Amino acid sequence: MSILSKTLKLAACSTALTVLAASAGLAEITLKLGHYAETDHPAHVAAQQMADNVAERTDGEVKIEIFPANQLGAPNDVLEQNVLGAIDMSLPTQGHLSRYSQKFATVMTPFAFRDREHVYEVLDGPFLDWAGPDLEEQGLVYLSNWDWGFRNITNGVRPVNTPDDVKGLKLRTPPEIQLQSAMSALGANVTQMAFNELYLALRQGVVDGQENPLSVIYHHKIYEVQDNLAITQHVYNSMVSVVSKATWDKLTPEQQQILKEESAAAGNLMREKMTAEDASLIEKLEEMGMKVTYPDRAEFQKLMGPAHKAIGDYAGEENMKTFLDML
Repeated sequence: MSILSKTLKLAACSTALTVLAASAGLAEITLKLGHYAETDHPAHVAAQQMADNVAERTDGEVKIEIFPANQLGAPNDVLEQNVLGAIDMSLPTQGHLSRYSQKFATVMTPFAFRDREHVYEVLDGPFLDWAGPDLEEQGLVYLSNWDWGFRNITNGVRPVNTPDDVKGLKLRTPPEIQLQSAMSALGANVTQMAFNELYLALRQGVVDGQENPLSVIYHHKIYEVQDNLAITQHVYNSMVSVVSKATWDKLTPEQQQILKEESAAAGNLMREKMTAEDASLIEKLEEMGMKVTYPDRAEFQKLMGPAHKAIGDYAGEENMKTFLDML
């Protein structure tokens, strides 16, 4: 047999095997996952675990390619691409998702949760069952809840010990009504700004401060341009692991189960890492020169009436009532 004949025969065999694998449901699929965390953030570590475990458990049939740090665009743009099926998976927050289901707007109600255990009990239980169908109507499958954390206030003007210390501060928030209304209720002058513009704005004094979880303050080096950190824990929000419904429908039932299980396992890993990290980050931020205060949260909570009304108007009174009943 000539070399050409052997080559053609091998090519034919390879093609036949590929067709056979595809017909047996064994065709490989690579899922594109976009998120906004840095590569050293617990969210990316968790995403990498999910990718590794899904590939291993599906014998390489399902692979996940991760694009961190807004490589595929800003969070809202990535989520929109996910809804349209141009991106397979993403990790939006409840704030991002509230554009598609107002039920998600309720999660970021100021001072809604007592602690992380309370968060997990609500979000992993009744909330997931309540809000999941809404996302499916929008073209997404709700896999699991990850973490992002309780948000705290930083500024470069003065320590915050009471709500009065927030009055008059120019504070940046994302374009989310929950955070805007919470800071406004404290008397801050609220400025909306994209996160990628924040560091320079703080350094140049365009804004006095901002609010974010400890992990963001640390990993994005906010401590370099802010002197004061107040542990207010005024709002909790998390990453939410979602997959395009069009992509989901391409997977076998077994692959769907594996993806769902590994998404939940990754979320638990992130929660563990974030909880452990939070315990050490305050000390690290103090070492970086930040002055840390611990205001009485109850005094802040008393002023949240206008914020709760604004969120209720946005999310819908019935949605707010259902969410508050869950709490």
